[in-house]
Amino acid sequence: MGCCNARCGLITGAVFGAVLAILGGVLIPLGNLVIEGTVKKFWFLTVNNPQAVIKDGATPVVIERGPFTYKTRFLPKHNITFNPNHTASFLLPTIATFEPNMSVGTEDEEVVVLNLAVAGAYSLVPKALHILLEGMIKSSNSSLFQKRSVKELLWGYTDPLLKDTLSLFENGTYDGPYNVFTGKDDIAKVATIEKICLRSNYKPVCSFFPDASSFAPFVDKKKPLYFFSSDICRSVSASYMRSYPLKGITVYRYSLLHSTLASPVDNPENHCYCRDREVTKNCTLAGVLDISTCQMGKPIYISLPHFLFASPLLREQVQGLSPNEEHHETFLDVEPTTGFTLNFAKRIQINMMYGPSKVITVLKKVKNYTIFPIVWMNETASLDDATADMLKEELVSRIQLLATVQQALLGAGVAIFIVCLISYCCVRRNTNQGKQA
Repeated sequence: MGCCNARCGLITGAVFGAVLAILGGVLIPLGNLVIEGTVKKFWFLTVNNPQAVIKDGATPVVIERGPFTYKTRFLPKHNITFNPNHTASFLLPTIATFEPNMSVGTEDEEVVVLNLAVAGAYSLVPKALHILLEGMIKSSNSSLFQKRSVKELLWGYTDPLLKDTLSLFENGTYDGPYNVFTGKDDIAKVATIEKICLRSNYKPVCSFFPDASSFAPFVDKKKPLYFFSSDICRSVSASYMRSYPLKGITVYRYSLLHSTLASPVDNPENHCYCRDREVTKNCTLAGVLDISTCQMGKPIYISLPHFLFASPLLREQVQGLSPNEEHHETFLDVEPTTGFTLNFAKRIQINMMYGPSKVITVLKKVKNYTIFPIVWMNETASLDDATADMLKEELVSRIQLLATVQQALLGAGVAIFIVCLISYCCVRRNTNQGKQA
């Protein structure tokens, strides 16, 4: 028993030491990210019958346009500070560049979508003041839907109603500040976010979440992975689906749990993402989260593309949607020994809401509150061939070497056991023969 314990301890220590060496000597210089650049593809859900919706109260019909593709490059971290509690603080700037060869159409192409200003004002302005909003809409010549270029909608345009710049996303900005454990005192904490501060209603909100770019080493596929998503300002969980080889490296595929976007009735943790009980049918709608509290008050609803896994009502109110799990689910591929994410696809849809009004002309024919899809994004990244070769050389080859050592130790242990047993039998036989003599 003692020999077995010693041998097992030696093997465990060797594996642990190898992982430490890989993390410290190879991956950490990459900035704790094996995959850095990402590709973001946007599909706009352009409205096919805008006038019929406004004049006749018809059900809106949308047609998917895209993809409009951008490469996102993560710039070097800013304001890096190492803290006494074994954490590092930093800002993560990004910049997106349009890729025409990977797109269907140009970023100057115009699409017809829900008017962000009108929908936003409708959500935020009390009904008692809708008469004033009606005057503003008429004087600015705004309507329920608008035609804008892809570039304007994604990165900004001056809106005539609000007299301000509106956009769906921001370019040349940063995420954070992040406060991340280095793992120096506890390898189980490596790359885990201790704290991230976000702007919520113009105030910083600080929370504690794990990161999705990497997890603690020795991933247990029986347990879900929890990670932080800055798009929805919350941690989400993913469950193990299968294992498969990615460029010669075995990875675990994890997909978002359906409970992530479940209604508060089924998942009480989503209660704070249901702020308008009338719009959400008394918080029974599944598949959408109201994230306005972490978007500086902007009335935005987040869902999976085409309302995948959502309540059927959401797809009945907008025709033309075709949810497909293969094309619209979010997943992570994690290397289980190091815990690093080697491949992922993050797919989200941005929606806004509008509803009936007795005084706003463009809404007088609208019958029901509608959570309306505007654009969905597929953000993907995977390790390149050079990084895959490095990982195979530094990780797979070492683990194979450790397996060989393990087999050698096991063989040596068996041989020693047999020799000891034979020797014991021989000694005992000689002792018995001596007593008989």
